[in-house]
Amino acid sequence: MVSVVISEKPSVAKNIADALKIKNKQEGYFEGKDYIITWAFGHLLQLYDAKDYDKGMTKWRMDNFPFIPSQFRYKVKCDARNREKEDFRGKKQLKIIYNLIKRDDVDSVISACDYDREGQVIGDTIIYNLKTKKQVYRLLLNEWTPDEVLKGLQNLKPNTEMRPLLDAGISRQWADWVIGINLTSVATLKYQKGSGKALNIGRVLLPTLKIIYDRDKEIENFVPEDYFKLAAAFKTNDGKEYEGVYVEDEEAKFKNKANLELIQQALNHHSAIIFDKKVELKKEYPPYLFNLSNLQGFITSKYKGWTSDKVLKVAQSLYEKKYITYPRTASVVLEESLVDKAAKVLNNLKKGLPYENEITFAKKKRIFDNSKVESHSAITPTYLLPKSLTKDEEIVYNAVKNRFIMQFMPIAEHEETKIMTKVHADEIKGLFISKGKVQLVEGWKKVENMESKDTILPLVNIDEIVNIIDHKLTSHMTEPPKHHTEKTLLRVMETCGKGKDKEDEDSEEMMAAILSGYSIGTPATRAETIKKLKDVGYITNQNKNLICTELGRKLVETFPVKELFDLEFTGRLEKTLSDIEKQKFTKESFLNLIFGFTANAVKTIKNEKDIIINEVLNDKKTIEVLGKCPLCGHGIIEGQKGFGCSNWKNGCKFVIWKNDKFLASMKKKPTKTMVKNLLKNGIVLVKGLTSKKGNKFDAYLRYEKNPNNEYFSWKMAFPEKKIQKEK
Repeated sequence: MVSVVISEKPSVAKNIADALKIKNKQEGYFEGKDYIITWAFGHLLQLYDAKDYDKGMTKWRMDNFPFIPSQFRYKVKCDARNREKEDFRGKKQLKIIYNLIKRDDVDSVISACDYDREGQVIGDTIIYNLKTKKQVYRLLLNEWTPDEVLKGLQNLKPNTEMRPLLDAGISRQWADWVIGINLTSVATLKYQKGSGKALNIGRVLLPTLKIIYDRDKEIENFVPEDYFKLAAAFKTNDGKEYEGVYVEDEEAKFKNKANLELIQQALNHHSAIIFDKKVELKKEYPPYLFNLSNLQGFITSKYKGWTSDKVLKVAQSLYEKKYITYPRTASVVLEESLVDKAAKVLNNLKKGLPYENEITFAKKKRIFDNSKVESHSAITPTYLLPKSLTKDEEIVYNAVKNRFIMQFMPIAEHEETKIMTKVHADEIKGLFISKGKVQLVEGWKKVENMESKDTILPLVNIDEIVNIIDHKLTSHMTEPPKHHTEKTLLRVMETCGKGKDKEDEDSEEMMAAILSGYSIGTPATRAETIKKLKDVGYITNQNKNLICTELGRKLVETFPVKELFDLEFTGRLEKTLSDIEKQKFTKESFLNLIFGFTANAVKTIKNEKDIIINEVLNDKKTIEVLGKCPLCGHGIIEGQKGFGCSNWKNGCKFVIWKNDKFLASMKKKPTKTMVKNLLKNGIVLVKGLTSKKGNKFDAYLRYEKNPNNEYFSWKMAFPEKKIQKEK
């Protein structure tokens, strides 16, 4: 008999087919002797819209809310450009999957979607919507390498064992639908004038906005204070010089200049003595392996133009290409069962490195620790070495690879010296402190060529007399806190504010906060949340800083359901979802809590004063027609997401997406001029395309309809071939 395997995406289906050496590709699936491999395109099914349950919900009216369906239902996902229509490709693929499952020779179904809440929901909604009585299994993998696929297929779990994970996924999905639909609708009706867009309200959106708002207010309300520093230069008997800063309490700043001026005057008539000297050998461990938030923080802070959303997309691409393990993880250590696999990966990666002889595999608790793994281990490379990567993929892959190699390099060591110099004078109660640092062992720092700045102090002994050769009194000003960046925001979201002031992201306190389950969103959704805050106009970027917009500020100050801004409240909800996975809490109890909260929130908003915080101006712009549609002859116009046919409401499918994957793979986006020329001539010369190796080139492009369906594909040729313009 045959098993139907359903993967989340076509690329993953190909990985499974390759591992099983299945070459027979049909429309929508691969067919082998024992397995048929098919795929979804992410969510093929989505929850009903409110108007699908009740036609009276087509128009938003205050009296319609709260609206909570008695039974949640699913439908084929909507077309990206027209929510009134079903997605043609999704509907077609769903039919293919159902026909495969219904085949007489098929006796079981295997869900091979990602091993997380969303993956479980994607697979189960497809399978159980069919109401099949065939046996359903679950393939649970952390990477898509051939070895792991074959091993996973030998160790399938009954899908019934995944019920707690499904319950958590469904609870999250239904809760966000109920909160989003109800509070977005009511808030828009209450606080916005004009139509065309909504005031987005969400369980994860609002607390994230509040974090940025609070930091902005801290900076705004910050009152700078003057403080002063007194530094002195000393010379030893053998002519070596060093500098020290005067302190009486190492934590306190001097706010009174007059006091320091008296001490400065007293320096002119005295010598000094080495009061104490401390030399400590300090070990520096490498930073932990990456989880998704730390990877996003590392890349966005180091490289210009990167967002956490982009990091996730590139990491996902590397995962689907089998080069790294599952990226949407909260863990920074590995399961102990992965020791042999990690040793194999390290052996592949270290060959030919200049410090190869310093890399030694060892089973360390800092790397392998079951007690600190949540669902998925940390992100690591797989044993497959990439043959070619895009520049973006190279940046993310190298970060993951280097962080992995660092774990097995020698621990870095440096010597820290602290000299305390005392001036014998009644007016001078404190000491002059000098600090020095010398790197003794580079160790893991060699992996990324980290430069250690040595501050070398002279060799002195306690009670040695030194001369004061200079002194300087300088004025300074306290600085406000820094604006949040994606890196710092992700850290606060990940720990729900616990340990938020800790710069050390590897601290035990930070790890304990992550493992507790209190968080805002999940590793998979945080990047999407930050992107959505920008898209809906609540926050904006100033270089790498994230700032609240005027609309974002007004929303925080006006919206009356304060629980949704509260990190503790949101953290408890996320913790409860985590507890549903662990069978410590039920789906029913959680949803009852959410439904009750939503009903009360709607009532609260309705009872508030009517205030307009946003006015949508519907300026009618002149729409420029770029050319004739090659399918139906109507005008092609520019939309928000692409250049499409103005006849789309009647079903015309022609569109050139602004984020077109083919063009994006060559670092290009379609422009108005390019589309005009393409429509006019049937062909266009595009300059400055970028190859996979990073080389620039020019090419002629056509956009031709596929013979078997309504979609179009790009065809490329090169200038030297002198393609003739179509007549």
